[in-house]
Amino acid sequence: MKFNKTILGICLIAIFIGLTGLVVAEWEHEEDDDDRGHFRRWLGGSKPVIEKVESPLYQAECGSCHIAYQPGLLPAQSWQQMMANLEDHFGENAELPVEESSKILNYLLTNAAERVKYGLPRRISTSLGGNPAPLRITQTRFFLHEHEEIPGKMVLNNEQVRSLSNCDACHTKANEGSFREHEVRIPGYGRWDD
Repeated sequence: MKFNKTILGICLIAIFIGLTGLVVAEWEHEEDDDDRGHFRRWLGGSKPVIEKVESPLYQAECGSCHIAYQPGLLPAQSWQQMMANLEDHFGENAELPVEESSKILNYLLTNAAERVKYGLPRRISTSLGGNPAPLRITQTRFFLHEHEEIPGKMVLNNEQVRSLSNCDACHTKANEGSFREHEVRIPGYGRWDD
């Protein structure tokens, strides 16, 4: 009888450890597109792939010309370089009053890729691997890897998209911080699935 209780105890511990590992794996891979998210939902929901933009000033100033890219899409060094050169912001003058520029920079640095320890920012930060920080999100190794299979005709030659930097043209929930593959709809082509 004592032997059976020991075996039962060992089995219960093994099941507990296995379930704990599964839950941890769920959180580690929250940006995956499969349907394994039931444990996260059961435990009170999951974190977003990346936090949506929470700064009304940043949203108004930067989001007036293009999507207000989530700060976690680039490392702090990239944001610093970008904000220091607003007079030539990818060929445009995007200068701001010093006070506004300072508030936006603070927001970007506080939420930059290496400062967020989960989801997409963590993966972007890790993909940099000590290389110089790029000025464009589309130049990060992570971004290039995720978009390498998309034919140019679907993006670059697509009048409704025209650039890989036009995230919200295909990522239907980009403004909410979700870049999950199953939410991608390429204009003129429909759902993307590699």
